[in-house]
Amino acid sequence: MKRSYILMLAAAAALSSCKDNDVFEQEMYKNEVALISSNYYNTFEEIVPLTGREVTGYIAASAGGTHAPAKDMIIQLEEDDEQFNIYNRSLFDADERLYAKLLPKNRYKIEDYKIVIKAGERTGRTMVKLDPDGLSPDSTYFIELKATDVSGVDINPKKNSILYQVLIKNDYASQADDAFYAMTGLVDERITAGNKKLFPLTSNSVRVIAGTESFESNVSHINKTSIILEVGADNKVTIKPYKDIEVRQIDGDTRYPNIFRVEESFGRKFNVFLISYEYKLNGSTHIMQEELRIQVNQ
Repeated sequence: MKRSYILMLAAAAALSSCKDNDVFEQEMYKNEVALISSNYYNTFEEIVPLTGREVTGYIAASAGGTHAPAKDMIIQLEEDDEQFNIYNRSLFDADERLYAKLLPKNRYKIEDYKIVIKAGERTGRTMVKLDPDGLSPDSTYFIELKATDVSGVDINPKKNSILYQVLIKNDYASQADDAFYAMTGLVDERITAGNKKLFPLTSNSVRVIAGTESFESNVSHINKTSIILEVGADNKVTIKPYKDIEVRQIDGDTRYPNIFRVEESFGRKFNVFLISYEYKLNGSTHIMQEELRIQVNQ
């Protein structure tokens, strides 16, 4: 009797093991589709150069499983703000001043809201045409899309949406990093030094805080304290007010001649601004002579 009981248990265990193996193999072979993004709220960063022209980006999907799919897999994309709302509420709660924004409709065009993963392949993609000029470097912009099944495709429920983030850059600054220029020079003929972040505005201009003023991440302070550095085709720099500040470019300074240049030293490359200007803020006038320098990738 005892031996029969043991044999029954062994048979049950074997059947259970076979079922587990079947489930494992089914999961292993299953071609589940996911939109390609990071695990951070399903975001994907597209770093877009400011060129004055339309720029192309891509939204992609991948198929999991042990083998590539035996037939074409098609998923439909639709615009949906559920994940976008989760992102804003989770990170910023009720402080709507800090909320990310949906990229305005006139700033992008998706001609085909469909991604096809061809038989025998692992990935597919669709094109996004972007018009980034005029976007604010102080805002976070997303296109949110959700994948839906149109042909019996298994879609990963944790990866069925994407927050496609558009980040702007030019030759002098990028919204995608926190790189700071080292600042040295003179303020009202006194030696000064510090670090400054430059923000891309157009293909040939950046925004920066004037003089030795502090940076605050709010619109009124930025408008009151910021200037524009515009680089000409001859690398001469024109200094302009960003919004409310009064600024006057000072030309003729041989040490700070209002130019931009790229310097190379011991195999390293640097972006360098040498600028001179006078600005007025809160009833005070200051004369600034400064070098802004940052190492750039070769």
